[in-house]
Amino acid sequence: MLKGIPSIISPELLKILMEMGHGDEIVIGDGNFPGQSVNDRCVRCDGHGVPELLEAILKLFPLDTYQKPVYLMAKTPGDTVETPIWDTYAELIKPYTDEDMEQIERFEFYERAKKAYAVVMTGESALYANVILKKGVVTE
Repeated sequence: MLKGIPSIISPELLKILMEMGHGDEIVIGDGNFPGQSVNDRCVRCDGHGVPELLEAILKLFPLDTYQKPVYLMAKTPGDTVETPIWDTYAELIKPYTDEDMEQIERFEFYERAKKAYAVVMTGESALYANVILKKGVVTE
């Protein structure tokens, strides 16, 4: 155990966050995201939702200030599902960046996930709850 590390952050996830460098990306996937098939470095956080993991990660993880730091998987055209979880994400990232979240098309999101440093799989049941974070520079 360590002090100051949110208990939801597993040792494996903490190691990955530490290993990542400026510009590296991490995907936090919902329960439907095909994490294991798009990226070899996949951390399981079943039983947890994306918002609680996002909140814990942001306490430790600087967001990029040179490029858009947060990306969402856009809804498939014609899909009428509501995405209130995006409002939750916006509130969670507000203290860490002035940038708006950017939506990217589903298959483009999968391609970015293939190149991401890692994918964190959750048990999140909300649809279109996938998010990519781009790591910034530690200045403290």
